[in-house]
Amino acid sequence: MADNRTMAQMLQAPIEGYEDAITLINLVQSNQFTGRQDPHNHLRFFNKVTSAFRHPEVPNTTVKLLLFSFSLEGQARIWLDKEPPRSILTWEDLVSKFINQFFPPSKTTYLRNEITNFLQKSNETFNETWERFKDLLRQCPHHGFSELHQLDTFYNALNPNDQDALDSAAGGNFLDKIPRECLSIIESKSKVRYSRSRVTDVRINANATLSSSQSNSFDL
Repeated sequence: MADNRTMAQMLQAPIEGYEDAITLINLVQSNQFTGRQDPHNHLRFFNKVTSAFRHPEVPNTTVKLLLFSFSLEGQARIWLDKEPPRSILTWEDLVSKFINQFFPPSKTTYLRNEITNFLQKSNETFNETWERFKDLLRQCPHHGFSELHQLDTFYNALNPNDQDALDSAAGGNFLDKIPRECLSIIESKSKVRYSRSRVTDVRINANATLSSSQSNSFDL
């Protein structure tokens, strides 16, 4: 196919590509991983930044491989530089080695056990329990538990009152619903509880302010 671009367009193209690469490197370097942060969060950030870059002749996974070293510093960069030649050939290889290095199997085992044995605390609201459970799942995104298993674990971790509330919202046994419906019920219930707690907090703060104001007026 003939190239119908003008001379000005063809001369400008390499410059634009170079500028894009520099911009991308700067973005990647804006949040470098040292080895102390959560490696999963770093990968999420890195994937989000690099996924925006598209080149017709370069696969996105190749772009990731080329740029990942720029996202590291300190001990993390030293680790990557010490990897044997040709030990990392694909983006999947790099991700696997990176996670194994900075998120060891022992930590995965610990978090999987935390998820499996998850329980609602005695002074914890439904919303707080749900948020804590989701945070736990986010800490170990490679936990391997199916959505059905996660929902079953969460439901059985709740106190009887909150289990009854979910059953009531489901119009029967909560676990008889399909996962998508279960998740929708939980999110809806969580928002209602959160909204009510916010209203309660506002009322408490308002009453406290009023009491303080009255107390001050009496002192005068």
